Amino acid sequence: MISREPGPAPRRRFRRLGPFTAVVAGASCGAAAAFAVVAADGRDGNATPVARSVRQQPEAAERPPAPGGTAGSGRLVPAPAPSSARPDKRCHVDRLLVPSCGAWWGAAVNTWPQGPALRAFERKIGRPVGVYHTYYRGRKIFPSAGDIALAREPGRRRLLLLNWKPDAPGTTWRQVADGAVDDHIDRLSKHFREKFPERFWLAIHHEPEEEVRETPGSGYTAADYRAMFRHVVQRFRRNGVDNAVFTMVYMGYSGYVVKPWFRTLYPGDDVVDWIGFDPYAEPRVRSFAQLVDEAAPRERDLGIAGFYRWARRNLSDDKPLMLSEWGGTEMTGDPAKKAELFRSIGRQIERFPALKALVYWEHHNGPKFGDTRVDASPQSLAAYRELGRRPYFNPPVPRR
Repeated sequence: MISREPGPAPRRRFRRLGPFTAVVAGASCGAAAAFAVVAADGRDGNATPVARSVRQQPEAAERPPAPGGTAGSGRLVPAPAPSSARPDKRCHVDRLLVPSCGAWWGAAVNTWPQGPALRAFERKIGRPVGVYHTYYRGRKIFPSAGDIALAREPGRRRLLLLNWKPDAPGTTWRQVADGAVDDHIDRLSKHFREKFPERFWLAIHHEPEEEVRETPGSGYTAADYRAMFRHVVQRFRRNGVDNAVFTMVYMGYSGYVVKPWFRTLYPGDDVVDWIGFDPYAEPRVRSFAQLVDEAAPRERDLGIAGFYRWARRNLSDDKPLMLSEWGGTEMTGDPAKKAELFRSIGRQIERFPALKALVYWEHHNGPKFGDTRVDASPQSLAAYRELGRRPYFNPPVPRR
């Protein structure tokens, strides 16, 4: 859970029984059967046909140098060797922030104030992150001055992943879709244009699955969510916002995928630039491939694919994917488990070429997932630092 100053709503974490994206636990066999009966092309009447993304020309970029410094423990944390952390000069980043090779390495930290916490995390891992993830809700103006300072910090520029729930308490998805917060979208549009012209990801109401209420008139049906997302994006675009990269973020658990309304959530290729999901490695997950592309046991036994494959087949076959949150738990009596999870990424990441960003959720004692800190053991810290030195996770950060 992200601890924030008064303003952005606190992050809530819910139990997930497996590594797959965006779905509620306890799906019935009947619901699973309903999920299995779909059109031959893997889409139903609610899905939007796949539209090929149009990529833009690469732009100038700069490399964030790896820092050295003192970690929270007071120990000197040496920066990684420049040769191991230097981006491949042949790589470029397009206007949708998609790197032509490799993937972004980012983090969301669970300590306030965020600036010092993020820098402490970077000292601990021996490098700057390429992506900083932070959360807002309702009628707040963002990015904050602190967010902007982190994005523009000399020598270690970072891209912003801004996560916004436009439905403040008392406002439903349907009301947002019908224009209830248009005045605030207009203020945010002005703020983006005047204060932050850099490109950034904007995730709109992440992880909606746990909040869906299919009762007619609830304001929280899957169709209401889809309408809300589409309206927000279209309003921003009409206001001239052209630097926001709109991102749809699911949860990370396969139990929701079997829900009859699940695919209705997807807003459509015309308003979605990236697709994100948030898997966590609970005790049975031993490898990265399991984390991102293996359904929980019940859904796996029904023949349901892991979310990576499912999303490519049923949502969009060419949108870039991100792990907008992910983490490994620290198992009592098994300090090597998290380290092995991290090492498996190095062996397996290239099996998932659509994954273009991995943004770690750093928490010392999160509900349900426990200690996801990368330095919960010396083994896990060493493995995570080694992983972050790979050129694969060092795309060039664009200036604008």
